Amino acid sequence: MKQGIEKAKILVESLPYIKEFYNKTIVIKYGGHAMVDEELKKNFALDIILMKYIGINPIVVHGGGPQINRVLDKMNIKPSYVQGLRVTDHETMDVVEMVLGGKVNKEIVSLINFHGGRAVGLSGRDGDLIRAKRMKVIQSMAEDAPPELIDLGRVGEVTHVNADVLTTLDAKDFIPVIAPVGVGDDGQSLNINADLVAGAVAAHLKAAKLILLTDVEGVMDKDGKLIQSLTGKESEKLIKSGIAGGGMIPKIKCCMKTVQAGVSKAHIIDGRVEHALLLEIFTHKGIGTEIVK
Repeated sequence: MKQGIEKAKILVESLPYIKEFYNKTIVIKYGGHAMVDEELKKNFALDIILMKYIGINPIVVHGGGPQINRVLDKMNIKPSYVQGLRVTDHETMDVVEMVLGGKVNKEIVSLINFHGGRAVGLSGRDGDLIRAKRMKVIQSMAEDAPPELIDLGRVGEVTHVNADVLTTLDAKDFIPVIAPVGVGDDGQSLNINADLVAGAVAAHLKAAKLILLTDVEGVMDKDGKLIQSLTGKESEKLIKSGIAGGGMIPKIKCCMKTVQAGVSKAHIIDGRVEHALLLEIFTHKGIGTEIVK
């Protein structure tokens, strides 16, 4: 009986959030350990399905860097990175598109469908979903030298999201699962960071939330303690002071850009936690770090 009462209390606690997010869109970037551990993969699928059944519209954007590297390694192609972005020549782009749009995307779709959902896999090329342009990266080589423009090859940044494709799928109760590959003005495919795609999709759809699943607890302060909430200005200070560094910088910047574009909140949460999505969306305390305007 006590266990039943506790479950009932959990359901009651979630009621305000079910009402708040009913018929709203939540964009989730799926990556990290949550894509590797079998139990976490199952939990993720169930979380997404539950969200859909109670009237929330989840959109999944996934990564797949380790999977791409494994294939490149078999082909004796050494990956190269600049500022955390994969340098992508034509041969590497073929592998990126094959792995993300084929293997990884369809595995996620199959996982959700197997557990009772209705997922549809998409590349950014499908229906002109993700339009993009080539990204330009400027890097300072030395203090006394002028900045250098780095050619990343077929690496892109989002210029437009065709929301009609996603709203059409939602109207038929399908869950979109998007591989982060866009199409340029010349019709060629471009490799795009999955966080940036998720942020752009959330911004174009004016989503209620953007949630980035990571392999860390969230954003930490100078003492290594979790920061539960950040404003845009506070986020900038963390980056400038060097407290936030490494791979956390592009994630924070992605969240900042997304909330500035009209999304209410963006979250960086630990995907290694069981049912991390449900804990963030349907509990008073939530988990990870939220970034607000």
